[in-house]
Amino acid sequence: MSERAAPFHCPYCGDEDLRPGEQGHGAWECAACNRAFQLKFLGLLARGVQRNDGGGDEI
Repeated sequence: MSERAAPFHCPYCGDEDLRPGEQGHGAWECAACNRAFQLKFLGLLARGVQRNDGGGDEI
């Protein structure tokens, strides 16, 4: 992966005035509502993508 992904909106107030937080990787601060939050990638789901087409011809 390249640079870290930046959120576009605050999850609390929806404002776009976000700055990287001092707490480290994934931490962000919202200047509009004065809240700090952290983003973290948890991983991929084990079930993946499933097809639900039945395999037959549709009329």
